[in-house]
Amino acid sequence: MTVLFGVDVLLATEIIPWKSKRIGLVTNEAATTQSLVPSRLALQKAGFNIKKLFSPEHGISAKGADGAPMLNGFDELTDLPIVSLYGQKLAPTAEDLADIDLIVFDVPDIGVRFYTYLWTLSYLIESAATQKTPLIILDRPNPISGLMELNEGPLLDPHCTSFIGRWPMPIRHGCTLGELALYYNTQRNINATLEIIPCQHWNRMMFQLDWGIPFVPTSPAIQRVESTLLYPGLCFLEATNLSEGRSSDFSFEAVGSPWLNATAVAQQINLFFGDELNSRPIHFIPNQNKFAGEQCNGVHFTVNDPLQFKPIFFGLFLIRIIKDLHPEKFEWAPYKTHVNPLGTQHLDKLLGIHNAEELFQLPMHAFLQKCTKETKVAEWEIQISNYLLY
Repeated sequence: MTVLFGVDVLLATEIIPWKSKRIGLVTNEAATTQSLVPSRLALQKAGFNIKKLFSPEHGISAKGADGAPMLNGFDELTDLPIVSLYGQKLAPTAEDLADIDLIVFDVPDIGVRFYTYLWTLSYLIESAATQKTPLIILDRPNPISGLMELNEGPLLDPHCTSFIGRWPMPIRHGCTLGELALYYNTQRNINATLEIIPCQHWNRMMFQLDWGIPFVPTSPAIQRVESTLLYPGLCFLEATNLSEGRSSDFSFEAVGSPWLNATAVAQQINLFFGDELNSRPIHFIPNQNKFAGEQCNGVHFTVNDPLQFKPIFFGLFLIRIIKDLHPEKFEWAPYKTHVNPLGTQHLDKLLGIHNAEELFQLPMHAFLQKCTKETKVAEWEIQISNYLLY
């Protein structure tokens, strides 16, 4: 049975008391119905009184460059004004909400702490509470499943807070955004008026490939469903002088650089990870970002067993292998974005631990022990259990 998103459930509901109220919709092009109609258009055509749109990072098109500020604008699809929540501000102001009766949120997520749509939602919850504006979340499934045994840390150290991790949680969290909204609204005493419209026909065992719905790219770098399985670990490459395949056919499915010994890296990864992951040497030329226009020696990864594969442990091990093989070439690097203009301490912010680079200076045995310990987050399942909807 095909999964129904929260927006599909809402559209099938006969009586909706707030349908004619003045609605501010937080969304983007990646948010669609199960039949792939953009949510904002489907809701507008169904008679919902949407007055303005709000957009997260990457803009309403979901195609804006990673980390680039987005401007306010106008949506040609709906003829509605767009207020950017990744530009001059990260949260709607009192003025933005003055002519709005309620906020509706419908943005897809990929189940990872440093994917910023969650943190846009966190600011919305706070604004909704401050301005006493109800917030309705049209929930969506977690594309990398809701299986708690697959969650991985580290848990976010409060000293490493940023827009890619505001509040404590693991990197792979196994939740929907609706569940996380309920958790934070209570745990952080925000006390917004919050309603979740759950998905239907989704269970926590399901990955995106099980939904019966084509994958819609959620941002420029996440173009294929295969990359969602690898992104939680390959994102650490942002903090290095290695390419994560951005602006090529292998975005967040590969690692590469002009100097990489791809054959040696692939052999070591295949030896360590066995049947759950396949690694093969490739070449690619990024169009933008690191090594733009240069041929990179790369390693392409394919996840064979999503139920066994632990992407965060894999990402840490991959960097360690490359660092050890290329001591003269490998470097840590800043990663500049609108919310981190200097790009400093990017690995700390991604991993959520202080002085994260020191982890890679440990002897290999101690490194593996530390990574195993840091990525275990059994306590998270207990903390979140009262807020799970599925």
